[in-house]
Amino acid sequence: MIIEITDANFEQEVIQSVMPIVVDFWAEWCNPCLQIAPILEELSLEVDTYKIGKYNIDENKTYVSEWGIQSIPTLLIFVDGQLVERLVGMMSKTELEEGIREKII
Repeated sequence: MIIEITDANFEQEVIQSVMPIVVDFWAEWCNPCLQIAPILEELSLEVDTYKIGKYNIDENKTYVSEWGIQSIPTLLIFVDGQLVERLVGMMSKTELEEGIREKII
């Protein structure tokens, strides 16, 4: 299950998370974001070593500039509240899994 990340819960769900988390910075008008969404949904149901959250950049603004988001989709991987990886753009499920696995497992 994917968690909705907002300005209000970012600190609790991401920075204070005891489990690694992948945060997808996205928008409804972004075609690559819509293409990667089902892949993230699939991964969220298959894994239990990390969680996945989605941060809508049109509804939330605070963390877009704080984390230097310049294009979407951008996936930020946090471990123990620290940013460990930034994945930008559309990618296959295999590429996504490999990018996440390198930093989390």
